[in-house]
Amino acid sequence: MYHRLLLLATILLLFSCKKKEGCDIPEEIERIPVTVEIERLEKPFFAANSKQDIATFLDSNPIFAERFIQRRNYPSDSAVINAMHGLATNPELQKLAQEADQAFGDMSTEKQQLQTAFKHIKHYYPEFKEPQVKTFVSGLNQDLMVSDSLLVFGIDFFIGKDASYRPDTYDYILKRYERPNMVPAAMLLLSNRFNKTSFLERSLLAEMVNTGKAYYFVKSIMPCTPDSTIIGYSGQQLADVHHNEGRIWAHFVEKKLLYEKSPFVVNKYIGERPNTPEIDPTSPGRLGTWVGWQIVRRYMERNPKVTLQELMADDDHQKIFNESKYKPEKR
Repeated sequence: MYHRLLLLATILLLFSCKKKEGCDIPEEIERIPVTVEIERLEKPFFAANSKQDIATFLDSNPIFAERFIQRRNYPSDSAVINAMHGLATNPELQKLAQEADQAFGDMSTEKQQLQTAFKHIKHYYPEFKEPQVKTFVSGLNQDLMVSDSLLVFGIDFFIGKDASYRPDTYDYILKRYERPNMVPAAMLLLSNRFNKTSFLERSLLAEMVNTGKAYYFVKSIMPCTPDSTIIGYSGQQLADVHHNEGRIWAHFVEKKLLYEKSPFVVNKYIGERPNTPEIDPTSPGRLGTWVGWQIVRRYMERNPKVTLQELMADDDHQKIFNESKYKPEKR
């Protein structure tokens, strides 16, 4: 039976999350200059009255048109202009854009989150240049796009449960399409730029450590964000996995799964699933990624001289695992 935490333990965990939300940023990081301006591209897009307006919009935002709209995939300029004009004049999509505007307001929360994240990245990677940040309402076509020079939030995905239209996905994934998860999800994608991995090794342990490094990166640059928001678990789910950490780890060891390379098996613990019934029907999915995060955390705790840059550049997952001495006790 999957053991539940006592109510007191849950309350303590939730209290700690609230306390972290008000944490202080070190002064040497806080004073790092960054520029974050969030350009709301959906506003001029839905203000377009003609196909010429759409053409002007696309020409005025060439990088966005190329990377987010994927302009080159259309057979001609007229084809992309006609398609985008159809979206801009769609009453239901206009309604969704209005709901997004009401839900997000001036996006001061996201601006602050991005400033904090970019300052931390610059602290660890001084050569980092913050990307342009834009928003768009595409009719639930794309949620996020992250590149070296451009970050686009498809904010219609993150309006929340009161939106007229929601992403067509499973309920357990839909729960993560909420405003608080948006910036952490983008930073998880951005971590790929720094996360060196070995393409020759695709064992479960390798994937656990690789994804664990990604989550550790996000926590390092967004230290005031609760773990539950970063990984997309509910507060209760996070409390439960912490309480059952030893039992979860014992499953991987006793079933001899760590060096399993079958994509089917690896995906059971790394990929999207509503739960992990192999451990317990009530346990959340992606448990391998959570355990990988704990392995990386333990490694960094035991090796305080290792910098974030060194961690992210290290593709020796076996070394990280061995030196973590990770072995939680089974309760």
